[in-house]
Amino acid sequence: MNIEADDEEERERLHKCLRLKKVVRAGWTRFPIENPESVAAHSWGMALTALLTCPPELDREKVITLALIHDLAEVIVGDITPFDGVSKEDKRVQEEQALAKILGNHPRSDELQSMWQEFEDRTTPEGEFVSDLDKLDMGLQAEIYEQDFNLNLDEFTISSHRLVKNPNLASLLKTF
Repeated sequence: MNIEADDEEERERLHKCLRLKKVVRAGWTRFPIENPESVAAHSWGMALTALLTCPPELDREKVITLALIHDLAEVIVGDITPFDGVSKEDKRVQEEQALAKILGNHPRSDELQSMWQEFEDRTTPEGEFVSDLDKLDMGLQAEIYEQDFNLNLDEFTISSHRLVKNPNLASLLKTF
């Protein structure tokens, strides 16, 4: 095994992944929000919320890992929103291919891609929880932007209320 080649490949992978810090969450760009959060900031917010709210019966490490990788493909495909006219199936295919490309031959590639599928399909308790965290984070971020920029972002907060199924997480959203 060529250690230097492996190091270079991993460095390139990390460079690609860390570019997620520059991918802006597209949904916020439709509003007069100064410096909207990046996809990486969103993922970090989810990971922190996971750390603080993960129920003891769930695998906390898996939940945090899912939170960190759930949007990793967006470093290649961008943050595709319903306003982009891309079907859910096309979005999923693009993201699957992008994630496979990013992870490449990393030793945990298969494991992480399988975990991503759990998140997408909500097939495990951890996948369901992280899917709810995703929508919770959107709602909480909308509340912050409403306060900071005097905006009405009810479309996001109402959507969060509708989509967050976990009652403990749903209770963290503002009430109407």
